[in-house]
Amino acid sequence: MLLALVPCSVSAQPDPILEARDALRRRDAGRLAMARASAMAQKHPLAMWADYWELQNRLAQASPEELTAFFARWPDTYVEDRLRNDWLLELGRRNDWATFAAEHPKFRMQDDKEVACYAVLAQRETLDNLRSVARRAWLAQREADQGCGLMASTLLQSGVLSEADIWRKARRATDAGRRATARQAVAVLGPEAAQRFDDLYDNAARYLARRAGTRDRTDAELTTLALVRLAAGDPEVAAEQLDAAWASRLPEDLAAWAWASTGRQAALRLSPRAPDFYQRATLGARESDWSEDMLAWKARAALRAGRWQQVVQAINAMSEADQADATWVYWKGRALLALSRDSQDSEKLQTEAVDLLSGIADQHDYYGRLAAEDMGRPLVLPQPPAPLTEAEQAAARRNPGLGRALQLIGMGLRSEGVREWNWTLSFGSQGRMTDRELLAAAQLACDREVWDRCINTSDRTRDEFQIEQRFPMPFRAEVLAKSRDIGLDPAYVYGLIRQESRFVMDARSHVGASGLMQLMPATARWTARRLGLNFTPDMITDRNVNLALGTNYLKLVLDDLGGSQAMGAAAYNAGPGRPRRWREGPVVEAPIWVENIPFSETRDYVKKVLANATYYAAQITGELPSLKLRLGGPIGPRDALAPPAQTDLP
Repeated sequence: MLLALVPCSVSAQPDPILEARDALRRRDAGRLAMARASAMAQKHPLAMWADYWELQNRLAQASPEELTAFFARWPDTYVEDRLRNDWLLELGRRNDWATFAAEHPKFRMQDDKEVACYAVLAQRETLDNLRSVARRAWLAQREADQGCGLMASTLLQSGVLSEADIWRKARRATDAGRRATARQAVAVLGPEAAQRFDDLYDNAARYLARRAGTRDRTDAELTTLALVRLAAGDPEVAAEQLDAAWASRLPEDLAAWAWASTGRQAALRLSPRAPDFYQRATLGARESDWSEDMLAWKARAALRAGRWQQVVQAINAMSEADQADATWVYWKGRALLALSRDSQDSEKLQTEAVDLLSGIADQHDYYGRLAAEDMGRPLVLPQPPAPLTEAEQAAARRNPGLGRALQLIGMGLRSEGVREWNWTLSFGSQGRMTDRELLAAAQLACDREVWDRCINTSDRTRDEFQIEQRFPMPFRAEVLAKSRDIGLDPAYVYGLIRQESRFVMDARSHVGASGLMQLMPATARWTARRLGLNFTPDMITDRNVNLALGTNYLKLVLDDLGGSQAMGAAAYNAGPGRPRRWREGPVVEAPIWVENIPFSETRDYVKKVLANATYYAAQITGELPSLKLRLGGPIGPRDALAPPAQTDLP
């Protein structure tokens, strides 16, 4: 029997793990210590979590001996590695570099950017490539933190990092709207620069009118940051300022940066001028220094304008990792095919394009499916894997990390359970799981109806594709019936639910959406009124009510947008008003419209919903349908003969 399913006690006493978690949330150190002692005395299967919370809660006062004892008690577990992460941060704050250097190699996840900065400081006397490692850690930091700030100031003083490295980080962070991160970078250069940064960030137009200049590099960098801030509010105004004065006065590289930032902001607004702003930027640019987002939006703006050469230029300037992403492999292949039609090197460009598209056509994601269709490959499902053996399934049932994760989820501690589960898949005692082990773990989750772990685990397999795990169909009778009753494609509904909630009935988003179809309370009330349903807020997580409200709302959204599943999914995620605005401008093919959705969350959501739907359709009909047909025809402004927009849709 799985250890996680064995009751810890038959008494009516509260579970000590739940007690410990509640005490931690309430910052009750005494009660937390008592709950931890109780869990340890009972030899509770999850005692390590209470032990972790109690020690982590007083980590600033903990001794190295206490940490060593904790690591010895819980070897090869998530909490061991998580506490080691916390301990490394504490050692960095203490400037205890000897202990840090001894502990850091034992940290298995290596996923904390602040720890990476502390590690540079701890190893600065021994690293051969100190500058490149330090620059990478500095630029990777997205949120301001003590460790990276200390690393930057220390290595700037010693000459390892340069002022150019500091300003590059400030420009990237300002362009991304990360004020605290940008200010931390500027503050490394001194309090006066930090004060001027505050002034320009609060009112860029006033700063440019009164304080901006190009007397020295600091002046020029701060002026560039002010132009970046101005572009965030209105890229047209920033372009006017650049044309009128600053493009000719700033150093060439900084003028290029300001133009590129203006181009990105214009692209986010789907402005037809964005490619021209980017073109101005390339005159003095080192595009390899631009942020990944800046280059991505250069490519997107060029796609929307049909400027295929600019698409290729933007992708070629990306990092190797970004160029290898299926998104940019696909669009570079498409761009080369388009360019080949009027090129003297037509055959060469076509060959390169075919190589790119062929390289992703076997992938089961959105761009893999599009590439396969572009290549004219038959739309067939991959061969299913061999059935799991009893030995493989038994090994999954015996896995202690998976057992703890399921118990945590069953107790309502979903966040802790998910982290325990994911760590076990990648860092368990046997290391990263093989495809067969992942399939067995996924099946364990499927059998327990923990659908999010079932899906996410099966999605990790590299060579095996188990469609029933990756695209499960809980509540099949209800979903099919409710969809067909109102004229909705049930595969589309399933594709949306999989992305919204992973079939977790009590799922609740950070913005308050709830239930299977992640309905906002206001949307649920509005739809209920349309249906004549006597609705109360507690009904939103009822499966049948949530399905009824969600499918009816989705049908209304689709009808309002002419049946476009791409725009319908965008409306479901971001609200119907936004895709109405996003469709204005040129008529473009649906994949280009999707790629230009300004919100990264919504853009990713639409791609996944539509790709999901093709695999659900395959299970419902027995055949893998075309993703391009599901995307539909070109998208542009609403037809003048179409009914007026239903503007009261929430």
